[in-house]
Amino acid sequence: MVRTPMTEDERARGLVLGRLLQQARGGRSAAAVALQAGISLDTLRKIERGAIASPAYFTVAALARVLGLSLDDLATRLAEPAPSTGRLAS
Repeated sequence: MVRTPMTEDERARGLVLGRLLQQARGGRSAAAVALQAGISLDTLRKIERGAIASPAYFTVAALARVLGLSLDDLATRLAEPAPSTGRLAS
C-alpha cells in the first residue's frame, strides 16, 4: 500500500498536535504518560516532535484521556488557521 504524501498543512497540524500534547504533559515524564496511554515511549516522542503527523485516532484518544484533554478541544485547536499565514495556530 502506497501512502499519499502529506501536505504542508497536514505536517503543520502534526507539529501543533505534538506541541499541544507536550504542553499538556507538563512536568510528567514522557515514559509515564506513554505507559498510562498504552503506547510506546518512542511513539509518544515521535508524535510530540511531529514525526508522526497523523497518529491513529485511538492513540490520540488514549493520550487525551491520560492528559485530561478534550478531543473536541483538540480538534478545534488543530483546525484553527494561524493569523495572516494560512498556517495552523500553535
